[in-house]
Amino acid sequence: MNKKNYAGIENLLAEFLQRKDAIRTRLDEFARVPPEEYFYELAYCLLTPQSSAANAGRAIEALRKANCFDRPKVSARILKSRAHYIRFHNTKARRLAEANAQSATLHSVLSKEHQAEDVRRWIVTHVRGLGWKEASHFLRNIGYRDLAILDRHILKNLRVHNVIRRIPKTLTPKRYHAIEQEFRLFAREVGISMDELDLFFWSRETGEILK
Repeated sequence: MNKKNYAGIENLLAEFLQRKDAIRTRLDEFARVPPEEYFYELAYCLLTPQSSAANAGRAIEALRKANCFDRPKVSARILKSRAHYIRFHNTKARRLAEANAQSATLHSVLSKEHQAEDVRRWIVTHVRGLGWKEASHFLRNIGYRDLAILDRHILKNLRVHNVIRRIPKTLTPKRYHAIEQEFRLFAREVGISMDELDLFFWSRETGEILK
């Protein structure tokens, strides 16, 4: 896509300048997440689809206190709580238990100096419940860079800036990678990293710079 087809670039640059420091601070925080927290970050990303990020964060804290990631029946009861309700709690409790059983293998993969794209592909293939978006989210939250998290907020903003012509109803792996590449090219054109744009677009929609 040619740069001249993009829309609203001046406004984007002005808005980003106001939030740049906070966004970069948040990315620095992700880069400092210690390995012992990796599983909990993955668990958080297993819970966020179709549930609020705030509820997912509170649910993870409750699960950690109960130390029940390997007990799906207990986890399901916690996820069902109105205090931090997670949709599809029974299925997600089973996914948490499965991921917990794989945690040693996951740490082994993450400890090696693989490219971000290779690690993401391994996660999508081996961790049930994590698709391309969720795997990208998890890896961004532990310091990996240059992977697109194509949720509704990001897709909406890519459409606003004419990076994509329409918001797809579904994202096949092929379509996901095609949009990710368009996003990457856009980031290079405007001189803001894709990771910074991700947090910026999220904050534009929600008012917060969340993980």
